[in-house]
Amino acid sequence: MKGFWEHVPTPCIAMAPMADVTDPAYRAIIAASGKPDVTWTEFVSADGLFHMREKKGVKDEENPLVRDLAYTEAERPIVAQLFTSNPENMEYAARYALSLGFDGVDINMGCPDKSIEKQGAGAGHIKNPERAREVIAAALTGVEGRIPVSVKTRLGYNKIEYQEWFAHLLDTGIAALTVHMRTRKEMSKVKAHFELGEEVVSFCREQNREVKLLGNGDLSSVQEATELAEAQGWDGMMLGRAIFGNPWVFAGRSPSQLSPKERLTSLLTLAKTFNDLTPKKHYAILKKHFKAFVSGYEGAAELRAKLMQTNSLPELEEILRAEDLV
Repeated sequence: MKGFWEHVPTPCIAMAPMADVTDPAYRAIIAASGKPDVTWTEFVSADGLFHMREKKGVKDEENPLVRDLAYTEAERPIVAQLFTSNPENMEYAARYALSLGFDGVDINMGCPDKSIEKQGAGAGHIKNPERAREVIAAALTGVEGRIPVSVKTRLGYNKIEYQEWFAHLLDTGIAALTVHMRTRKEMSKVKAHFELGEEVVSFCREQNREVKLLGNGDLSSVQEATELAEAQGWDGMMLGRAIFGNPWVFAGRSPSQLSPKERLTSLLTLAKTFNDLTPKKHYAILKKHFKAFVSGYEGAAELRAKLMQTNSLPELEEILRAEDLV
């Protein structure tokens, strides 16, 4: 099932899923500023969805996991990213994502967070390919052949040894594979191994010529991502950290092209949208955006220090308006 993947441009530029960053608030700002070719949600626990909705009976409007799956039509095509090592829960969550109208489901098989790995999920799947295949099969059952399933993973666990791992993934029926070009052990502490890009693409094509291949890691702009994809043969690239402080990145704008007032106005809009999320997220989560939006110009450090002391939207807005910055 290729679904929307048949219609995206080649190379496509996608937005990476990042916990407490690509939430509905920031995704809405990005969609309005210059949307990517494909949008990913934050990763959401399939186990949590099942237990909170089915076992505990938490209403959707009160469920933070359902909140994280909220989206607008402007974000399409949009993919729900899920994680679990439990096939039954993945089937349930994938079917729920289908009912919400998502264009695709992606399975996180690369997150290095220890709490995720303890569940056998995220990068933990790299050590248990057979269970990974069961989880993928469950997701395919859950979406009922109506939307595509994809996987995001890494080059290996402790070292680069992707061949056997990718071979397990590429014959499962997934429509796309996103490769974070580092191992789990490397996390994001070393430069992404795009020197292996052509080799990785060639290997994957030998295994399955139909699966869309996306690269991920250290890419700073649409131009850089597009040029690298074309040079190495990828079907697309995924931008992650490049979106911090720059919701215009998919429109081809760099931080140097953005005025302080433009960036701060966008930050305030983000804060207001964030404040409207239901159920509410803790204000402290918003602060990870302050360093990214408030940097690179005279007086930024002082302003950022003030904003970091705030604890609510009114306090944030008062500081920005008092200094005539928005």
